[in-house]
Amino acid sequence: MRPLDPRLLRYAKGAAAWIGALAALGVLTAALVIAQAQLLATIIAGAFVDKATLGTLRTAVIALAAVSAARALTAWAAEAAAHRASAAATSRLRRRLLAAVVGLGPSWQRTRRTAELAELATTGIDSLDGYFTSYLPKLILAVAVPLAVLARIATADPVSGITVAVTLPLVPVFGALIGIATSKHARRRWQALGQLAHHFLDVVTGLPTLKVFGRAQAQRDQIAKVTAEYRRATMATLRLAFLSSLALELIATMSVALVATEIGLRLAYGDLGLRTGLLVLILAPEVYLPLRAVGAQFHATADGLTAAQEVFTVLETPVPQTTVTPREVTLPELITVDRVSVRHEGRAEPAPHMASLTIAPGCITVVTGPSGCGKTTLLSCILGFTRPDAGSISPPCPPDTYAWLPQDPVLFAGTVADNISLGRPGAPPAEVEAAARAAALDDVPLDRMIGDRGTGLSAGQRRRVALARALLVRRPVLLLDEPTAGLDAAAERRVLATLREQARAGRAVLVVSHHPAVIDAADEVVDLDRTAVLS
Repeated sequence: MRPLDPRLLRYAKGAAAWIGALAALGVLTAALVIAQAQLLATIIAGAFVDKATLGTLRTAVIALAAVSAARALTAWAAEAAAHRASAAATSRLRRRLLAAVVGLGPSWQRTRRTAELAELATTGIDSLDGYFTSYLPKLILAVAVPLAVLARIATADPVSGITVAVTLPLVPVFGALIGIATSKHARRRWQALGQLAHHFLDVVTGLPTLKVFGRAQAQRDQIAKVTAEYRRATMATLRLAFLSSLALELIATMSVALVATEIGLRLAYGDLGLRTGLLVLILAPEVYLPLRAVGAQFHATADGLTAAQEVFTVLETPVPQTTVTPREVTLPELITVDRVSVRHEGRAEPAPHMASLTIAPGCITVVTGPSGCGKTTLLSCILGFTRPDAGSISPPCPPDTYAWLPQDPVLFAGTVADNISLGRPGAPPAEVEAAARAAALDDVPLDRMIGDRGTGLSAGQRRRVALARALLVRRPVLLLDEPTAGLDAAAERRVLATLREQARAGRAVLVVSHHPAVIDAADEVVDLDRTAVLS
């Protein structure tokens, strides 16, 4: 993990101006630190050695108060700029991450756990807040203040300047060594958190099934095991943080003590003036303080930096090139699937293999075949989610050609009407009701509240809500994956009648199913197991 990753500035451009302001404030802080030390040394030496006049001391005290107030104001401004930088960076990174996930498409998303992506987009990016508000300001101070103060010490007393210059690198060197170990612990902790989130989501989603089959206790024990791993990773990171803080404090304290010792000896032998000795003694702790602070804050932001690495990995993943042309297909033009094959990792044979069919307006085409023959993958190819390894789909169509009912419909928390109108926000209520009736959804009130993933609805009801959503968007091609699964015979007949009406209205309907009633209602049936047109 780099202290300041340039990709943060590239992907979060809104924060660049505020980071520049932080750098300017860091330089100003360095100047104020030197001025404050100079005034303190002048006042003390003037009062006890130089026997300065009361007016001179009064002027110096007023100047010291002004500098102290300016330093406090600068600290406030730096904190405000840091919070602004954090807000700009995290919001922009979150938008970029979501846009990248959408652009990479469902094929890439299948390779990542949903809970881990959700954790990354929420808690992960939020953990960068500490990086911008605590770590980054201190990092800038750790660059500006030590160099400026060291230069002032060296000009005032070269011997002390050499002592500080020799001991100063020890703090960042030990900090870097500790940081390497911290990054490993932080990554282990982040992975444990992702596993915990994913496992907990799966268990909560399948809890009713687990209870029925008596497996809830086993999953409870598994969650306890993952939680224990996360706790151990967290405690290991905390132990390392405490030990590193102790090491950095010892190094800084011993370095300041070394400077103080040589100043005291030289003052005792009269080789150094009091004003110069006081100036060096006041400035010496200020050299090490920013480095100690940045080392302490590094551990607090380790999670954020680890999450940022994961975000950058997603953002830098190449987006697959699409073959979709910018024109819309004007049906009744045929869409031809010509000998499409898709190979899958771990499988010797492609699925589908040499699949060919046509999608025509006014026609219901049913794709059937045994499980695993590639029916759902074929729909993914037509939608552009999966690139075929062989064959072609022509003409390539823009996404808004299709209305899609997936095999596992996704519903969100809200009303049933909200979920139906997802593809057409603001659709007239009458049209939403008509789509619900066409999908045989008469048994569910449209104002009924449901939870995430359609909690509160049966499997058949969830499928009919998704079918109503596909009907409402008025796309010329309907791609339906098992639209009658989980429906009783009466609801299945109504759905098939709706599909026939859609075909008569000029829409092309492609259905994946193995139900006999659906196959009987088809104008054309394509069996992927034999890759032949049966009727």
